[in-house]
Amino acid sequence: MSRLHSKVAREVATLVDMPLAELRKEWERRYGAAPRHRSADLLRRVLAWRIQADVFGGFDAATRRMIERDGPVQLTPVPGMRLAREWAGARHEVVVIESGVVYEGVTYRSLSAVARHITGMNWNGPRFFGLRQENER
Repeated sequence: MSRLHSKVAREVATLVDMPLAELRKEWERRYGAAPRHRSADLLRRVLAWRIQADVFGGFDAATRRMIERDGPVQLTPVPGMRLAREWAGARHEVVVIESGVVYEGVTYRSLSAVARHITGMNWNGPRFFGLRQENER
């Protein structure tokens, strides 16, 4: 492994145990204002990709064209799909079934019902679980 590869691997490895607040500080140190991700796992993955992309390059031209052509993706939950979200420091995972969504052994009618149960607030369930993009203003 080259020195450059080793250096990048070490930088990415330092992210593994960082809590969300430290990940945001690391992002700000490197790139400016941190994204609004509420999931440490997601921010960790994006930051790791960005560190590697800075050194080794990002998406190739064909992938960039495909992303630009297809635009934002909005997924529709289908039976068998597993969705996970980190909220208040805990990981919450659901499984979509024909009649609704299973969370911690309980069947709910919708993703929104699960999101409301988890947060105590009304949420758009698909947005809470990352299936919808936020509105651009």
